[in-house]
Amino acid sequence: MNRKIESLAELREQIIAHGWNHKATGRVVSELLINLAIALAGIWIFVVFDGLVVRICAIFVSTVGSMGVSTNTHTSSHYATSPKRWVNELLTFFGYPILVGMSACYWWHKHVVVHHPAPNVIGVDGDVDLLPWFARTREEVLRTSGGRRIYYEKIQGLIFPFAIALIGFNMQAAGWRSLISSLRRSGGPKKKEWIDLGSMVLHYVIWLGIPMAFFPPMHVLGFYCLRIGLMGYAVFAALAPGHFPAEAACLSGEEKDCDYVLLQTSATVNFRTGRLGRLMCSGLEYQIEHHLFPNLSHVYYPKLAAVVREFCRTHGLPYRCYSWPVVLWKSLRTLQSPPPVQTELNGSRLEVCQGLLSADPKSCNHSLCKPLKGS
Repeated sequence: MNRKIESLAELREQIIAHGWNHKATGRVVSELLINLAIALAGIWIFVVFDGLVVRICAIFVSTVGSMGVSTNTHTSSHYATSPKRWVNELLTFFGYPILVGMSACYWWHKHVVVHHPAPNVIGVDGDVDLLPWFARTREEVLRTSGGRRIYYEKIQGLIFPFAIALIGFNMQAAGWRSLISSLRRSGGPKKKEWIDLGSMVLHYVIWLGIPMAFFPPMHVLGFYCLRIGLMGYAVFAALAPGHFPAEAACLSGEEKDCDYVLLQTSATVNFRTGRLGRLMCSGLEYQIEHHLFPNLSHVYYPKLAAVVREFCRTHGLPYRCYSWPVVLWKSLRTLQSPPPVQTELNGSRLEVCQGLLSADPKSCNHSLCKPLKGS
């Protein structure tokens, strides 16, 4: 057993000693209810009050609350809200299919089963595959010619900010395809899939059917499309910063079997938020900690982060942290200048880490990124 694995085991022992492995059910659910109240309050203001400015502010507030519900549900989808499995699944069905119309079973497979073991791995992680609409890596651009090459090099970066509005609709459609395909396959239990299907149908009853009994159908459809479109931007703001910037390496399929800890830290970056941002993101700003310990309640990540950063520093692993606006800009810039696929992860480890230790911490005022004592 090498020293890194021993240290990771020691890190797990510290987590247990501090009690960070215990599910913070009360706090996580409290945050969920706060975010849900914000989302519903924004909708109520939008419906009750006239005036363009008021309605713009209301839908923005509602989107912030809905984003908080979705990120909080992310914790439940990792079975990190409650020690009771059924509670986590109930909250996941509530937060995803019922509130935003995305299949929970699709999310469990796409995110928990596929993405987490192989983040940013080409050919494995579907989050990194945006073809044919967008080229995510330099190699994808170079494989094209003519008009498509021009589009990827000159135009896609201008179109992508507008296409973000379609993320929510795309996730809904992908969820339906995955769920229907799963239900059609023979063999195996289907209980969760049937619950998922019922929750998806309930979503349309709550958000389209019932409102149409009180408001003109076109108004209801317009509001629904506005809500899901804005949720696309909210999802991008919460999820993209962790893996989209060029600093988060895109990896070839050959690298998927490399050192697990190196893979997670190389393909992931953290970002800093304020108090409201922490409520909105539910721990997604601590992507490195989350990828190393995805089954922990997100409320422990701020305390765990200092320990993880020391672990990464000791073993020459990258640990990047940026302000939220900066990392969002970096995420958008990725489509304007797609980064190359990293094929020699181990060989580039020290270069990446030196850049972290010599520059980034000094330019970052966040406590996690300040130089450690003795450095």
